[in-house]
Amino acid sequence: MECRVLSVQSHVVRGYVGNKSATFPLQVLGFEVDSINSVQFSNHTGYAHWKGQVLTADELNVLYEGIKLNNVNHYDYVLTGYTRDTSFLETVVDIVQELKRLNPKLVYVCDPVMGDQGSMYVPENILPVYRDKVVAVADILTPNQFEAELLTGRKISTEKDALEVMDLLHQMGPDMVVLTSTDLISPHGGQFLVALGSQKMVRPDGTTSTQKIRMEMPKVDAVFVGTGDLFAAMLLAWTHHHPKDLKAACEKTVSVLHHVIKRTITYANKMAGPGKRPSPAQLELRMVQSKKDIEYPAIVVEAIVL
Repeated sequence: MECRVLSVQSHVVRGYVGNKSATFPLQVLGFEVDSINSVQFSNHTGYAHWKGQVLTADELNVLYEGIKLNNVNHYDYVLTGYTRDTSFLETVVDIVQELKRLNPKLVYVCDPVMGDQGSMYVPENILPVYRDKVVAVADILTPNQFEAELLTGRKISTEKDALEVMDLLHQMGPDMVVLTSTDLISPHGGQFLVALGSQKMVRPDGTTSTQKIRMEMPKVDAVFVGTGDLFAAMLLAWTHHHPKDLKAACEKTVSVLHHVIKRTITYANKMAGPGKRPSPAQLELRMVQSKKDIEYPAIVVEAIVL
């Protein structure tokens, strides 16, 4: 059966971020991807210069209307990432709700991109829209620690805090929550990044069970852009293949990321030369070169069931 994704994210002419980071890997894994570009920039904003356009809520409505008039607004998944504008995000919610009425089995994967490491890089008035409207219609949510804290109003200092925050997020709507990165200290030391996941499932008798996992990924000393977008896309793909196995889906997702990042940093360091820090252009994800790892990821990170 054909599986179709509507992906509403940013687009760059050069490099890999937003839709450019999500579309190719999803297509490689057999998904049809229809993209709406929330912004169209020359490159990501980590470069010294960038130019481009931002899509308005009205323009988003016009594009969706065109799809609707042709009666091809039938989707299995919706995927969203970076958005700066409240009215645009509210329009996304309206579209998701309409698509869910057409297909009650539709799964909405939301990466609530708002900030990291204690600071927001979107306008603050977008938080209430995510908290009060978006999370309620999301099925899979992929915040980092800071975003999870913003959405719940709860600080995370320990793993226990993190598990409670994921439970709070479940109560707000999503059946699956993955904290893609945290500041928690790994038992294996500071060289590892800790991520956590939680999946709420309904048993045949109507009762619910929750599976929780922890993953530890080796840190790489470089700033990569587009990895969060790749993470959300791969989680969509691998939960599709392993709908009731959070451990397997997350292991494959994180392993894809590991292989892409490793290939990227190896290339970037080689291009930069000995002792020099790679430029943003050299650190663009090596996506096409990682096609085989995206299709058949060798598992390098094992998830621990909590």
